[in-house]
Amino acid sequence: MIKAIIFDFDGTIIDTETAWYYAFRDAYKEHGVDLGVEQYSQCLGTSLHLFNPYEYLATELGLPIDVAEFRNRIRADHTARMNVEEVRAGIREYLKMAKEAGLRIGLASSSDRAWIDKYLDQLDIREYFEVIRSADDVSQVKPDPELYLSAIEALGVRADEAVAIEDSPNGARAAVAAGMHCVIVPNTLTKLLSFDPSDRCYRAESLSDFDFKLLTEGVFSKA
Repeated sequence: MIKAIIFDFDGTIIDTETAWYYAFRDAYKEHGVDLGVEQYSQCLGTSLHLFNPYEYLATELGLPIDVAEFRNRIRADHTARMNVEEVRAGIREYLKMAKEAGLRIGLASSSDRAWIDKYLDQLDIREYFEVIRSADDVSQVKPDPELYLSAIEALGVRADEAVAIEDSPNGARAAVAAGMHCVIVPNTLTKLLSFDPSDRCYRAESLSDFDFKLLTEGVFSKA
């Protein structure tokens, strides 16, 4: 029986990820470098350990770039792009239905808490989340399962009683590694990526396309 639903944040609740990619892609292009989705995906839903897009041009390619200035330029571009972004389709409806159904609701994100809080307040949805786990709370972010394991422990449910809502391959890997079920709702950027096959995951274009009753009474509740 499904008792909890845990949302990823970036790219899932609001598509911050596509805006980041476009900001980096355009800045790289000005320096004659093509930034492909596959290369950029190394930092999607996880830390910048494998690929740091702020420093790559200077440290890996040796281009004469002021990294601090480059970082500020990227962040300004991202902020401008995010001014037109809204909560993703189906998110508000799912939060309301989950609350009405008595499900425990959590959030597990590889981002830091200040970043998450900024947008939860902006979108006016903070009240729905009983538990929030961020990069500030764990030693390893996704694809490591620690964020999800911490969230389900705080919610007081078993892993197989919880469903993760994710948009990225790293996020889905973390949910599966934690023993959870997962609904994958890729965004404009992550739908171009390959996801690991798993009988614990169901893919939909958006939550608007995934019947809430199917989540609570269908494919996962009987698994």
